[in-house]
Amino acid sequence: MDIPVKKLTRLLAPDQSVEVRTAAVLVLAELGAKDADVSAELIGRLDDESESVRLQAIQAVGRLRVVKALPVLLNRIRSGGEEANLAADAAAKLGESGVKGLQKLMPEVAPGLRRYIAAALTGAGSAGAEAGVSVLLDKDPQVASAAATAIVGRIPTMPADRRAALVGELVALASDKKHRPPPSAELPVVRVLAALNDTSAADTLWDRVLPPHPPEVRAAALQAVGGWVQAPTKDQWRRLFACAAEPDFRIAAPALMVLNRLPPEKHVDEWVELLRAPDVAARRLALEKVGERDTAEIAAALMDQLAHPDRGLRDAARNRLAKLDNGRKALAAAVLKATGPDEMWQLARSVSPFVGTFPDKLRDEFFAHACKFLEADDHRADPLIFLIREADAPGLRDRLHEQGVARRKKKDYETALKYLKLLARDPAVGFPVRLELALCGLKTSDKDVAGEARANDPSLRQFEHVLAQDADEVFKHVQKAKWLDAEDLYYLGFHFAERFGKEKDFGAEVLKAVVKGSPRSKVAAAAKNKLKSVAAD
Repeated sequence: MDIPVKKLTRLLAPDQSVEVRTAAVLVLAELGAKDADVSAELIGRLDDESESVRLQAIQAVGRLRVVKALPVLLNRIRSGGEEANLAADAAAKLGESGVKGLQKLMPEVAPGLRRYIAAALTGAGSAGAEAGVSVLLDKDPQVASAAATAIVGRIPTMPADRRAALVGELVALASDKKHRPPPSAELPVVRVLAALNDTSAADTLWDRVLPPHPPEVRAAALQAVGGWVQAPTKDQWRRLFACAAEPDFRIAAPALMVLNRLPPEKHVDEWVELLRAPDVAARRLALEKVGERDTAEIAAALMDQLAHPDRGLRDAARNRLAKLDNGRKALAAAVLKATGPDEMWQLARSVSPFVGTFPDKLRDEFFAHACKFLEADDHRADPLIFLIREADAPGLRDRLHEQGVARRKKKDYETALKYLKLLARDPAVGFPVRLELALCGLKTSDKDVAGEARANDPSLRQFEHVLAQDADEVFKHVQKAKWLDAEDLYYLGFHFAERFGKEKDFGAEVLKAVVKGSPRSKVAAAAKNKLKSVAAD
């Protein structure tokens, strides 16, 4: 049915309620009523006492293209707030006169209000297209940003021909070397080009991924080209690696995303260099891409990761090294160069699963260093001993025993004890080792015959162990040990002569050996007295 527009117009009168006036403005806009009376009433409602009516009226005059409302709309923009935003949008819809009015007004209003005009101009259709793009070049960052946001929001509904034209305009603006856009325009232009997603802008965006362009511009450009690149040129590879190595994650992240989906067959040197990038994410990606290549260069780069503060990266690099021949060699060399026990233990645990594959020459080098550290009471001996034991436990026991005996033969009893005590950590250590430990310990003992001192003498504890196994064999070795003097034997016999059973018999035999060996000495006299006191003479 026909709705009488004149009757609706009467409902705009001030004597009507706010709700009625608001509804009447909305209905007239929907009907597209454009006669003079309606236009006049709507212009009048722009100054309505009710905010809701004014807001509806502003939108209505823009929708109905009431050009006579332009002065009021432009004046309303100066006041700011929601009405200013709607007024700018309505003015932009009034065609060429509205666009010109907005352009003229822009430099006259406060910076905070200019963004409303910028956003409006970008959506002003063909009449405001050129003005909208020019607003992107405004020296005020807020204005340029608002314009970019508005254009990006309208791109999904923008006709294909207009999109193509906009790409051309922006590329031309960005490429104009004689009239370079202001710094404030770089990011807005890149944002719009990225949103247009047109490969014809690729060169313009690639030009902006490196310094001296600001980080936010570079990041936006990288994100844009990242969606297109499939087979980068040599220069594009170079730019991607340079960005991935940046300390600023805003730039490194989009570059890494592109590199992640590209094959690693080429540019191995650049990937290796990326293992030294400031950001841990870049190092992780490089490790995944080339970490399985068995070269000395990659092994060296992976070794560098072992000092990185990120534990996950350290563990990943260590695991890769353990699987590479060059990596294992590098780890072994690093073990020997470690400056502290903790560092050496970490490396030793990494090497231990494959230390059995090391050549004898390298294991001999491990053993030589272990001996040097052990004799110097340096705890770095422990991880090296651990490694050698993992490769050949029986062989290690024999070599340590040989070292102890060799030091004892040179009368370096203190050093000999270090080797023998290390062997004695194993509860299952054999009779020869414990006997050698007991004999060397006797040689270095204080030989204090006081009961408490003897109770705390470790060499006597070792003699108890071996006597329990074979007392006769122990006595034979004691007799053969010509490097034991009369005082050593007297102390040994003195202690065990006070015991019971075969220990007492052993002690008595040792004291008798003292008497027989030096019958006229004071030690022999003391031995005779001890034999009498224990009724063993």
